[in-house]
Order: sequence, then structure tokens, then C-alpha cells
Amino acid sequence: MSKFEQYNIVLKDLTDETRVVEYDLDNAYFKKIDSPEVQIGNVKAKVSIQKKMDAYELKFDVNGTIVIPCDRCLDNMEQAIHYKDKLLVKFGDSFSEEDEIVIVPESEGAINIAWFLYEFIVLNIPMKHVHAAGECNKMMVGKLKKHITRQKSDDDDDDDDNSVLDFDDDDDFTVNETQIDPRWDGLQNIKENN
Repeated sequence: MSKFEQYNIVLKDLTDETRVVEYDLDNAYFKKIDSPEVQIGNVKAKVSIQKKMDAYELKFDVNGTIVIPCDRCLDNMEQAIHYKDKLLVKFGDSFSEEDEIVIVPESEGAINIAWFLYEFIVLNIPMKHVHAAGECNKMMVGKLKKHITRQKSDDDDDDDDNSVLDFDDDDDFTVNETQIDPRWDGLQNIKENN
């Protein structure tokens, strides 16, 4: 018995009516997937399967929360997941994926959607995922301030830095613009004339 057998959807037995299957993707599911991106979560997936002329349309509605590390402080944070997508499945000689069409062997007559569900969840994670303002680990934010914030002192002769990375009161990063060295204006004119 496969550890993902419950995610098999037998297509060859479907009639013309729409069938709906629901899954609770909990910590046990993420542990079975054994992938580093997401290991903790509580996500509900609703899959509607409908037979079309020569294919099967699977509509996915995935909603819930996962736990991932914050990009700023590295503490765990909850990330909401809301995703809808569809997949067309056709029968063929061997398994393959072409754009939004998945070919499954006609001899098997079924598709296992465990990995597709996981991909939909991972693709829904934003590029930048951080705690809400003020919720980051204060000790880690303090260390970041100490090592990243660059303040120019009065005796600093380094004028080629045109921005200062700083933190605002909400523990978020901001970039403060400073004056650009006027010597670079001449070079900008050369670039614009070519």
C-alpha cells in the first residue's frame, strides 16, 4: 500500500456527473511529502472532477495555513494559502506533463494528486514572507539592526554610497536616499548621448 494511495483518483470509472473529493492536508501529509519548504500546515483541498469529451478536468480549491520561517527573523510564522487552479488529464501510453495537460497511462486509469496539491501550496507562498509589523523576534531584529544598519559618521569620507539600509519603527527595512555624488552626472550624460 502506497503512502499516498488515498490521493489516487480513478478516472476510468467516472461517468458524466461531477465528483467532488475533499482532503485534509495536515502535518502527517507534509511529513509524508518530506520536502523542506513546508513541513507543518493545516490545509483543506477540494477537488472537483468532471469528464469532458476526451479528457478529465480537475478543479482544485486549496485553502488553509502553513507554517514557514520568516525571512527576517527566521522564527516560524503562519502563511495563509488560498489557491484555485485546474488541470486537464488525458489517457495515453505513459505518464507525462505537457503545459497544463497531464497524460496518465490508460492501463492504470488513475492519477495520484498528492504531489500536485503540494506544488499548488508551495507556488502560493509569496516571494517575501515576513511577520506582520512588530511580530518578529525582537532579539533577532536587534541583531539585524546592529549588523545591517549603516550610519555615516561626520568623519566618514566614503561618498560613493548613495543609500542607507535602515529599520523603521515597525521593524521593516527601508532605504533612505542620500545625495548622489555630482561627479557621476557627467558620466550619466555620456550614457544618454550614446
